[in-house]
Amino acid sequence: MMLAPKPRKMAPTFTSAQVAELCGIDRIKLNNLLATREGLPQGEAQGSGRSRVFTLPDARTWVQQVSDIYQTPLHTGVRDADGKVILVANFKGGSTKTTTTMCLAQGLTLRGRRVLLIDLDPQASLTELCGLYAEKEVTEDSTVLPFIYDPQMEGGLLNFVQPTYWDGLDVIPAHPTLFSAEFHIPGTVIKNPGFKFWDLLRQGIETLRQHYDYIILDTAPSLSYLTINALMAADAMVMPLVPESLDFISSVSFWSLFSDLAHTIMERGDEKTYDFVSVLLSKVDYGKTSSAPVVRSWVQRTYKDWVSAVEVPASSAMSNGALAMATVFDISKGDLADKTVARVRQPLTDYVRWIDDLYVEQWRAGK
Repeated sequence: MMLAPKPRKMAPTFTSAQVAELCGIDRIKLNNLLATREGLPQGEAQGSGRSRVFTLPDARTWVQQVSDIYQTPLHTGVRDADGKVILVANFKGGSTKTTTTMCLAQGLTLRGRRVLLIDLDPQASLTELCGLYAEKEVTEDSTVLPFIYDPQMEGGLLNFVQPTYWDGLDVIPAHPTLFSAEFHIPGTVIKNPGFKFWDLLRQGIETLRQHYDYIILDTAPSLSYLTINALMAADAMVMPLVPESLDFISSVSFWSLFSDLAHTIMERGDEKTYDFVSVLLSKVDYGKTSSAPVVRSWVQRTYKDWVSAVEVPASSAMSNGALAMATVFDISKGDLADKTVARVRQPLTDYVRWIDDLYVEQWRAGK
């Protein structure tokens, strides 16, 4: 049986009002800048010419040149860049882990950042969200696997970076053969008991920091060897959590297993700290019969300050987007009801701003 061809993903377009909002200015100032400042993208006039449509690269250029958002050393060139590594992790499928990963990356690029995604999940869902189809466009040699086999290879992980349809966003894709790492790494430990199996990715990612503002890791929903490597390579961790009982129990299991692992690694002389750990409640059902209020209280008692004040509501926009291998950030104005999209996109935008503001403080301080 032949499979139907998948359409090539296209980045959204932005109205004048949307570009103004991204820049933190009003339409009047945007129109004044269009008329007076050279070098700013002009967009494409629509209809009578009073309204304009901007591409994603146009919108990002406006943000970088017009907004009050702090621009990083990577953009200004004032000193060497020092990208931050964020892991998005959860043990349970259906937790919105991969969709959240993509939304964080897209949201950060809309603040002018340059972002790299590293897909460490053999299911390769993030790779497909990036517009690459694992069954025909990605091979084992396109993934992190060759680096796992040969960490001393010339060029390191930079060899496997690919551009995506989304300006400012690159990816190291995944493929089902990533499962091979789960045999190779323990095999190496058997041959060399002193081998630091948890440190492979951290070493490889260090050389990527100078090329990106953020490097975001998406892992399989299990404590695999690649997940362990991601846990040890990350500067910070985001755990999307659906406020349902099974999801909560799974999250507790995650931390129990990771605690045991961390104790083992500490016994071998390594330590691990994070800039932050954040639990993001996602797919929150605010209906009268929902179990979310009860489970939210469990989450708050268990994770305390880790629980984000931002919550992402359950929405048909998210479900429909997932079916089309898209996120709410992929939707241009008019594709869906604006209120429906904004209901999900706004909290994600707020959450992205919260993360970025934390690291802006470090960049300002030269850290």
